[in-house]
Amino acid sequence: MPLLGVRLNRGLNRGKLKMINDVFLIMLIVTALLAIEMKDLLNSVIILAAFSLVLTFLFFNLHALDLAMAEAAIGAGVSTVLFVVAISKTRRREN
Repeated sequence: MPLLGVRLNRGLNRGKLKMINDVFLIMLIVTALLAIEMKDLLNSVIILAAFSLVLTFLFFNLHALDLAMAEAAIGAGVSTVLFVVAISKTRRREN
């Protein structure tokens, strides 16, 4: 019995699902590299939130709904807020 009566990825064949997963994995790599290369910490935190959202969509696509919900709540939500508060409490250093 599907969760909440919803059938996930109905009508998609394995080739399409693999292509969608590959796109999500490429997006994860790109967002991770962007977060590392950013000079401004606030921009880096925003990109890490995007990383968590992409990871949430990947977990959902892989039918790991419990992990998707946990990643959305903790990864994209709580940790982003904690990072932004911590950055706001520090002084910026001008180069």
